[in-house]
Amino acid sequence: MARTPRNTLSAELIVRTALELMEAKGTEQFSLRGVAAELGVGPMALYTYFRNKDELYDAVRDHLMGLLPDVPRDVPWPDQVRAVCGSLRILMLQHPCLAQVLASRPLAGHETARVAEGLLGVLRSAGFDPETAARTHTTLFTYVLGAVTWEIQMAAERRDPEAWRRLRTTMESLSAREFPTVVELAPELARTTGGDEQFDYGLDLLLAGLRTPS
Repeated sequence: MARTPRNTLSAELIVRTALELMEAKGTEQFSLRGVAAELGVGPMALYTYFRNKDELYDAVRDHLMGLLPDVPRDVPWPDQVRAVCGSLRILMLQHPCLAQVLASRPLAGHETARVAEGLLGVLRSAGFDPETAARTHTTLFTYVLGAVTWEIQMAAERRDPEAWRRLRTTMESLSAREFPTVVELAPELARTTGGDEQFDYGLDLLLAGLRTPS
């Protein structure tokens, strides 16, 4: 691995390198030592910019969350909510490591707070009281994170011939007497493991449960 030229190491370069490693190897295999090796510097060189791995995690998450577009202002509030949630889903599908980082450190980072500010602002401007706005924000965030995590995992299983074979074998081995509804709906269940239509369906269900303030 070529060494980083003298005086060119920066927080931005470290974050970009960390992101590349996370996307290539997953967050489980990520370490400051690995980032340093990729950059061709000693691990101590990174501590000038980040005190520990958690700080670098936060910086990577902030970098990615900063890519989210601003909340659209010229559409009704339900469409604003759909835009925020849809943009976050797309970003996590493009960068699956973001879902892992958000799940492990959901409350850290200024950019995460910026996204929360945007969504909470939409709900408060729509007339929802503080508690309803907060509960709705938490429900929407956990829905997006859970739905995308599931979608990423199912996509990975489809790419793994052995995992896909095991899943099909399991489904085909189910007894129609013991699990009649699961067996009957197996094709429908297979079609609802992810994708735009399924995500929008779930999001619309959540929004339909919100009563517009009078």
